[in-house]
Amino acid sequence: MAVRIIEKKIEDILSMMRNPAQVRNAGTLAHVDHGKTTTTDSLLMGAGLLSPKVAGKALAMDYVEIEQLRQMTVKAANISLYFEYESKPYIINFVDTPGHVDFTGHVTRSLRVMDGALVVVDAVEGVMTQTETVVRQAMEEMVRPVLFVNKIDRLIKELRLNPNEIQQRIIEIVKDFNNLIDMYADPAFKDKWKVDPSKGQVALGSALYKWGVTIPQAAKAGLKFSNIVDAYEKNYVEELSQEFPLHKAILNMIVEHVPPPNVAQKYRIPKIWKGDLNSPLGKALLEADPDGPTVMAISKMNKDPHAGLIATGRVFSGTVREGDEVYLINAKTTKRVLQTYLYMGPNRIVIPEVPAGNIVALLGVDDARAGETIVAASIKDAAAPFERMKYISEPVVTVAIEPKNPNDLAKLVEGLRELTIEDPTLSLKIDEETGQILLSGVGTLHLEIAAWLLKERTKLDFTVSQPLVRFRETVRAASPTFEGKSPNKHNRLYISVEPLDEETIRLIQFGEVTDDQDPKERAKILREKAGWDADEARGIWAIDEQYINVLIDKTTGIQYLREIRDYIVQGFRWSVQSGPLAQEPVRGVKVILHDAVVHEDPAHRGPAQIMPAAKNAIMAGILGARPTLLEPMLSIEAKTTQENIGSVIGVLNRHRGKVIDMVQSEYMVAIKGEVPVMESFTLSDELRSATAGRVFWSLQFARWSPVPENMLVDIVMKIRERKGLPKEIPKVEDFISQY
Repeated sequence: MAVRIIEKKIEDILSMMRNPAQVRNAGTLAHVDHGKTTTTDSLLMGAGLLSPKVAGKALAMDYVEIEQLRQMTVKAANISLYFEYESKPYIINFVDTPGHVDFTGHVTRSLRVMDGALVVVDAVEGVMTQTETVVRQAMEEMVRPVLFVNKIDRLIKELRLNPNEIQQRIIEIVKDFNNLIDMYADPAFKDKWKVDPSKGQVALGSALYKWGVTIPQAAKAGLKFSNIVDAYEKNYVEELSQEFPLHKAILNMIVEHVPPPNVAQKYRIPKIWKGDLNSPLGKALLEADPDGPTVMAISKMNKDPHAGLIATGRVFSGTVREGDEVYLINAKTTKRVLQTYLYMGPNRIVIPEVPAGNIVALLGVDDARAGETIVAASIKDAAAPFERMKYISEPVVTVAIEPKNPNDLAKLVEGLRELTIEDPTLSLKIDEETGQILLSGVGTLHLEIAAWLLKERTKLDFTVSQPLVRFRETVRAASPTFEGKSPNKHNRLYISVEPLDEETIRLIQFGEVTDDQDPKERAKILREKAGWDADEARGIWAIDEQYINVLIDKTTGIQYLREIRDYIVQGFRWSVQSGPLAQEPVRGVKVILHDAVVHEDPAHRGPAQIMPAAKNAIMAGILGARPTLLEPMLSIEAKTTQENIGSVIGVLNRHRGKVIDMVQSEYMVAIKGEVPVMESFTLSDELRSATAGRVFWSLQFARWSPVPENMLVDIVMKIRERKGLPKEIPKVEDFISQY
């Protein structure tokens, strides 16, 4: 049935694609379990792609087997829907995204291709931490939100609220939601993007029971909250879903309030694209011109067992066709598009071309990665890339993976590399000395899902260690200047280290200051926003964006320094990957080159001489600057009843947590706090046990924080022991012969 409908509608979809006014690019955003995928089921049903009997239970967009098993979305899924609104046909390119904090990387990547977001909020739980996180991400990508207050049935059946109380609860949620817009939206859009129920920008309903309505729809039909309560109490909810189908309320809201691509790109392109807006290419991007030069942003990569790597992304300008020669800006390579597809959930439909303003899947661009900019090969020298994607969570939990049969090692590593291509928030490290395979993820669930996918794909037997927390090494003071000698003693580098200020760390973390930026522009930003000295800002040689460290040259008139600059930079990048305390990555350190003695003969100043000289001086500098470890901290928001406040706080206290704020609402108390990742592994069970299940909470990565001084040596020694390192913590003298 569904396949026939797809075939019938594909021709209509292709004819509409070239008219931006008939195209919408949207997707779901929400806290975990607030009902995004169940809502999407109703949309598929409305488009004729899913039987009404299974909609709300099928979780059709959760087409990876583990998503069905865990009743949880772990990947972003795309679909193109055909929908008629006021007798006019539309194509709605829709993305169902995950809600669990461990998978926010998929949300980040999906937002790049969306112009509007359907934010789903549970009527009982309200606006949660992850709701705030995804709304903040949407605002950064200039994606306009509309709101769906889901699970109204819970207010009736669980909280037993009367019609007036239900109305007040919805008003409260809308107010909390608009506060987020006020907090995070671009100043020009704060007022414009706040949702107004009277304008049809808020829907309310139940995805499980497949009914939904906006205030204008309800007013027109004479539907009141008392009628909805009555439908549940007298058991005629099915009639409610037939008269007010959820898909109609949601899709109407999307068509009316999500801007078409040619409107959205006028304000989104200046924010997400680095090029000249007054150039012909810039103008084509602003207009979403299908006849302009081809420019695409890739949002995700997927491995198809039959076809290979498939790239999914948004065409922002031009038209991409089968057989096109395209250039990948980040990968610096030219490829040929072998096939173009539309997504229908797990299915891809082959189509001849996709014009600007639409989402497409491509075969043939294997070297692309999420965040890649693909352009027509003819404009490769003139095209600028899209802004780097800013992930809010870092891979802070690690497991060791070991094949049971050593002969499977190569196949296992290949499978892991494919996983990290599909999900860049996974990090793979293979220890060259021990051969140990380390996979890092955002949280334990992230790694559990990755291990499951690995087993499904490779069919190999392997063991997975208990999760370990990743730390960072940093410094708390400025070090003296240390002399790093090359192994042949013919070259000397004089280096000190000191802490990077928090504002500079923030600027690097959120991509405002980058390694490949124009040095003058970068220096200006650092002077104005972080108060840097002008000479120091101009002297930046390298920025380590992965772990956030900076290398600065403060020398003057050193002969042959230019010839060895790249080797010093390589030595710096080598050093920050593995600090001296426990061989954990270094974070938030400014490395300063003060002076150098460089041998005149190139044969005596190669990388094998300069890189160790740089590393030894940097290691000595870190040890001479009050080094410490940083541990990852999670923010926690727990909502519970008044009588359970003490129990929740007691659990947090036992886990080195601290309470930052408590907010009382009519029905419950929201406790906001922080807890270290290393203390969080049993937190879920203890919270449930302490409150007899009367608590719901969310955790997400908050920041890096120095470990308590009284625990520092103990943690360092445990990491060293685990890694098979010598028991003694290195000293300055281990890296330099004199100081």
